[in-house]
Amino acid sequence: MELRSPDRAERTAEENFRMAAEAGFDGLCIDPSVAEIAESLELKPLYETFGLECMMNAFPHQMGDMKPLYGLANDLGAVLVNIIGGVMPIRPEDAVPVIDRWMGEAEEAGLTMLFETHRDSLLNDLYYTLQIIDLVPEIRLCADLSHFVVDREMRDPISEKDQAYIDRILEHSDCYQGRIANREQVQIQIGFPQHQAWVDIFRRWWKQGMREWRARNAANATLIFLCELGPPPYAITDGNRRELSDRWEEALLIREWVREIWNELEAQEP
Repeated sequence: MELRSPDRAERTAEENFRMAAEAGFDGLCIDPSVAEIAESLELKPLYETFGLECMMNAFPHQMGDMKPLYGLANDLGAVLVNIIGGVMPIRPEDAVPVIDRWMGEAEEAGLTMLFETHRDSLLNDLYYTLQIIDLVPEIRLCADLSHFVVDREMRDPISEKDQAYIDRILEHSDCYQGRIANREQVQIQIGFPQHQAWVDIFRRWWKQGMREWRARNAANATLIFLCELGPPPYAITDGNRRELSDRWEEALLIREWVREIWNELEAQEP
């Protein structure tokens, strides 16, 4: 929702909430670290006023950060906590105590928690994450596959080897994020003709992941799909620091695609 534009003022939090609610989104996600807990708590009345659910992308930088962040999640009534962990052991086996602790603390707090596949975080790259899955088979993920495409510089068409790796990630994923990448850029413009092959790849992966999620969850379960398109420098800009596309319109389009996929899968079931 941030603009980070050289010629447009940032919207207020209330304007962002109203914009999301009027567009028919079910919720808004916040991205706090411990230092931002007090500021994030100020959003509670807006969630209530606009009838939006809260999802939290938590950014813990120390082992002890998740307890207060889980407290914030409960204060805001968050339906999901998604961890982008700043504690990043080099060896996968050294990450196991970190994962176990944060999973245990989530259980104590009565919260649903996932680990996001994200660069510069605990699950920094595809191969590391696959090793973590071997060490902690019960781990559940929030799949932002754009990071892995860039991390491994995957090619179009996707190789059988890379697809098999993505298969394993999707088997462990309970939430998905709507960012589309190519092998060199983590967030591309989804309307540009040169990017359509990657749009097709990501839509296929989302459909695969959603089909598998539906197969292993109850009929009345809720799947959260986050239309996450980051502001600059995620969004590519021209020489005047202006974005090359409209992220809001792209988010609405991605939501339309995801609803179409969901309805198609629902229609295929007996």
